[in-house]
Amino acid sequence: MKRTTSLAYTLFAIALTWYLASSLQQCASGNEAVPADAGYLGDKACQRCHQEAYADWLGSHHDLAMQEATDSTVLGNFNDATFESKGLTSRLFRKDGKFFINTEGPDGQMHDYEIAYTFGVYPLQQYMVRLPQGRIQCLHIAWDSRENKWFDLQPERRFSPDDWMHWTQGSMTWNTMCADCHSTNLQKNYDPETDAFNTTYSIIDVSCEACHGPGREHLRYVTSANYQQGKRVTGSMMYLTADLNSREQVDECARCHSLRSQRSFAFDHSGEFMDHYVPELLRPGLYHPDGQILEEVYVYGSFLQSKMYRSHVRCTDCHNPHSLELVAVGNALCGQCHVPEQYDTPAHHFHPVATEGAECINCHMPGKYYMVNDFRRDHSFRVPRPDLSVQYGTPNACTQCHTDRSDEWAAEAIEQWYGPTRAPHYAEVLAPATSGDLSVAPQLVEMVGDTGVGPIVRATAVWLLSGAGGGSSRSAIIGALKNPDPLMRYTAVSAMEPFPAEDKLRHLLPMLEDSVRSVRDQTAYVLADVPQRLIPEQYHSRLEAATEAYHETLRMQADFPAGRMMKGQYYHKRGDLGMAEKAYRHAIDLDPYLPQPHTNLANLYYQQGDLQTAASEFQKAIELDSTNGQTWYSYGLLLAELNKMQEAASALGRAAPLTGNPRHYYNWGLTLQHLNRPEAAEQVYRQALSIAPDSEPNLYALAILYLQQQRPAQARPLIIQLIQLDPQNEQYRELLRAIGLDF
Repeated sequence: MKRTTSLAYTLFAIALTWYLASSLQQCASGNEAVPADAGYLGDKACQRCHQEAYADWLGSHHDLAMQEATDSTVLGNFNDATFESKGLTSRLFRKDGKFFINTEGPDGQMHDYEIAYTFGVYPLQQYMVRLPQGRIQCLHIAWDSRENKWFDLQPERRFSPDDWMHWTQGSMTWNTMCADCHSTNLQKNYDPETDAFNTTYSIIDVSCEACHGPGREHLRYVTSANYQQGKRVTGSMMYLTADLNSREQVDECARCHSLRSQRSFAFDHSGEFMDHYVPELLRPGLYHPDGQILEEVYVYGSFLQSKMYRSHVRCTDCHNPHSLELVAVGNALCGQCHVPEQYDTPAHHFHPVATEGAECINCHMPGKYYMVNDFRRDHSFRVPRPDLSVQYGTPNACTQCHTDRSDEWAAEAIEQWYGPTRAPHYAEVLAPATSGDLSVAPQLVEMVGDTGVGPIVRATAVWLLSGAGGGSSRSAIIGALKNPDPLMRYTAVSAMEPFPAEDKLRHLLPMLEDSVRSVRDQTAYVLADVPQRLIPEQYHSRLEAATEAYHETLRMQADFPAGRMMKGQYYHKRGDLGMAEKAYRHAIDLDPYLPQPHTNLANLYYQQGDLQTAASEFQKAIELDSTNGQTWYSYGLLLAELNKMQEAASALGRAAPLTGNPRHYYNWGLTLQHLNRPEAAEQVYRQALSIAPDSEPNLYALAILYLQQQRPAQARPLIIQLIQLDPQNEQYRELLRAIGLDF
């Protein structure tokens, strides 16, 4: 019996060794494959032992994420078809057995381009062509796999060929925007000096090893005596196995199912999610003020908001990780945890059974179309709140379905069904705060420590507090540095950027020892404007290591305009204005229609005393985006320095309502006083105090205004409030004595 077992094992080992050798050879022989010593073998090497998982994966959206363009992979009509959009007619045709498109190129002229790859399958399929400098570009013209027709991914606007949004420019560059999540073992290999790519991958699609890691050592292990004897060998097991906890599993999926920036050159399955990536917070423009999805933010940012996440629900509780199909149909999916007798009944949802209104997902996971025809659901799993829609203009599931009804109607219906009171929800604080109303700063401070809301909500509260001012906001930010969640710590480090050097030295130097890379290298960035002579020697080596990691992040993101701006801001902080100017100019080269580099350049020239050039750059930024309150504010300060006070008041008057920043109202009010418009100044200070009742600059300015107008009765409560806020401030006490009182 023992001999038979040994013979069977030997035959099994020979077979697997053959698979190993052939897989290594296959990996190394591809046109864009990395060397075999990377350890990636391909899905065939996994099939023999993992047949069920392989069968589920085969033909899935992961398997078909990217393919070479062939008769069997191309779904679109290339039979000399034409497609017209926004005044441009493109032709899709075949020649010599290959697929081509004739369309507008980077020079504005029509050219023929060979289709090299397909991207995805359903509900749409995109197509990619090769351009010089190693770029692979995704067309704006895509195939609707549901309705079998061509359509435009950007139907609202035609972009000029030099625009970053044109299909030949950065927004549609596969190497930059898509490749990391659509192929396995992606190495971007961007050279910022030549603005060229030498991108490689081991496997063209999202293979087994994209999630589980390189398989070579594992395959060697299962063909070894150690495996036969039941001995585990370090480094021989795969990643993303069944023993991951919910947070670890969700973070593994988040690598691609999130809107995030990349911090490391290539994902190597080491460490944790934020060693390699930083997810976006619930920022305006990306999410609605209450945290619902707005732009294409994928799933992770929504799921982190949910009660599901806090209850340790993981992706695989609902999704088969290999086929990507749901594990149950309809309300049975939710019924795995939520008792159907309580929830899957008209007594709960108030809709007829077996109708769309009775489906859990339609009330608790409303969605939105992205890329024109791709419907994606919000994974924050929230209770519909039409009352918040009335107040803040946010969407709600009720009127997204009942499009002929108003939010007021829906709010009234909710009251009739569930009573007049709603359970507290973070949206009631987040919505006004992200809309510019910082009077809710005390509630934001509470939210930072509230484990009853998701970590991304609390991190967003930290970010919002960075612009609120006040001692409690400062304390909340500093306290978040010790939070167990790395996103909280990262955001708190970033929020300390405007803090004085002594605060940074006291609180941020220990963060150089943080366990998570993104926290450490962001600390190096925030400390960049602290003179080296103030850094204790014991932190020099740690700061140097974190700084080098941050430099790697800058190199990693150099193909993005935002990455070039990051580099400019870093050198700007360090006082190297020449390097900063160069980086800002590079950002403009990559995207000439991006306003932020012009604002940054304006501030740089302002700092150098070149006020006229600074004014010109501010004007360019405003021409590109007239809704940026911070740009209007900085421009207003510059105009005041140029003694153009009327123009300064106008610019500051545009800034303050856009930002909601009490400091911006303060400067606007001072400018109006300078123009001898005290009534208007009083109104501005009052507006600021309605946003931030404890804003000391506005309290002080308004008190002085009243004293100048011989109105001591109106000044008195303001001065008393100032003394209560800062009892040791002798200047405030002097004001009180000036009106014949003492405290």
